[in-house]
Amino acid sequence: MTAKFEKLKTLLRELFQLDQPDLDFGLYRIMHAKAAEVTSFLDKDLLPQVKAEFGQYKSSDKAGVESDLAKAIEAARGLDVDPETTKKVKELRAKLKTDSVDIASLESEVYDHLYSFFRRYYSDGDFSSKRIYKEGVYAIPYAGEEVKLHWANADQYYIKTSEYLRDYAFRLKPDNDADPMRVHFRLADVTEGEHGNVKAAAGKDRVFILKSINGIFLQADELVILFEYRPATLTDWPEDVRSGKTKPPAQKDLTAIAEARILATDGRDFAPWVSELIKLHVKADGDKAEYSKLRAHLNRYVARNTFDYFIHKDLGKFFRRELDFYIKNEVMHLDDVENETAPRVEQYLSKIKVIRRIAGKIIAFLAQLEDFQRALWLKKKFVVETQYCVALKEIPEEFLPEIVGCAAQWIEWESLHHLSELKKEDEGLFGKKVKLKSAEFLKASPSLMIDTRNFGPDFTARLLESLGDLDEKTDGVLF
Repeated sequence: MTAKFEKLKTLLRELFQLDQPDLDFGLYRIMHAKAAEVTSFLDKDLLPQVKAEFGQYKSSDKAGVESDLAKAIEAARGLDVDPETTKKVKELRAKLKTDSVDIASLESEVYDHLYSFFRRYYSDGDFSSKRIYKEGVYAIPYAGEEVKLHWANADQYYIKTSEYLRDYAFRLKPDNDADPMRVHFRLADVTEGEHGNVKAAAGKDRVFILKSINGIFLQADELVILFEYRPATLTDWPEDVRSGKTKPPAQKDLTAIAEARILATDGRDFAPWVSELIKLHVKADGDKAEYSKLRAHLNRYVARNTFDYFIHKDLGKFFRRELDFYIKNEVMHLDDVENETAPRVEQYLSKIKVIRRIAGKIIAFLAQLEDFQRALWLKKKFVVETQYCVALKEIPEEFLPEIVGCAAQWIEWESLHHLSELKKEDEGLFGKKVKLKSAEFLKASPSLMIDTRNFGPDFTARLLESLGDLDEKTDGVLF
């Protein structure tokens, strides 16, 4: 395999995002499902298909002709005959000059053009129109309009990623089904930021900060690491380096602090996880990075939730149009056709056909993934269930017996408010002794809130009807 082929494969792995971890949302599930098919195409089909396209020129392969010529010269010299006077040598030299094909060179040109084409339209996870006509000059799609308004991402949807805060999971041993060692990054707390296109005030940018207390624990055979998403403060610096700091740590600093804290986690149960997380990250091309697996995933987690990105409206149509433009502008040159012999022109056209055919298959793969992502983005968001939190002071007294008898609601209250701890302080709290799990207790706790998910649909329907103008009474504030 040539260096250019490996270079193309590395780029395609990046385009197909085959180095992504075990993400648990949206497009990535589909990408992992198709990963085996894409990997098989890159590792087993891509190279043989290019070679097969040029198989018709095998008898005229320059390397083979040169080998036959060397053998003919050697045979003539063995007979004490001037090689240049023999018919065989003359035929081979003529064939080498006019009809021979440098198959290795043709293959390298195909890989080089495929790399240049896809590299041109891909950057930082997005596809964008960079129709380069010549150095420093771009061409735009134009259909004869009197006025044409165009921008680089005119045919893409813009997604503000910071509004999509999702969990992030990966496997330290992806090939070990019995013990994959799954690591899960979760958000424990989020501070509300500015809305729409309002820019956050200086020093108020939200960043990912490792939860300081109980932020790292084992749960159901996976390592869970909790983060907060809020503006940083000076106290987020470790105590040993906090002195003299005048500004809160930036995201880069917080990522390094999180890595150090996680890798310093003590305990026999955590030792196997730390030993895997501290290993050097392996890049998509197989090379080892200068940073740990943990740092690589921390960087991805932060980037996944802070980088804005685009989804193409019709990536397949865009790429096929741009491929035609690229071939006409970068590959097909009239001088090459006009000044060459018929066999050379045939080889030249074969190279163009191979580029189109292989690029078409790659485009089909990419378009499937992008089209699915677009479908997810455009899918109508249906409200499949609505529940309400209602303060007891808003609920008519006739509902209290049902609330008293709802075990699920008392379990939730106990979890949130530790009601069992109030037993010794009942008199002080309510002015008179009231029994827990009673109507009297509910009447004495007007700010306590029920959650309708703990009750049946009939109860919820009757409650909402009794509340009257729901929009008027709904304040949307939860403490």
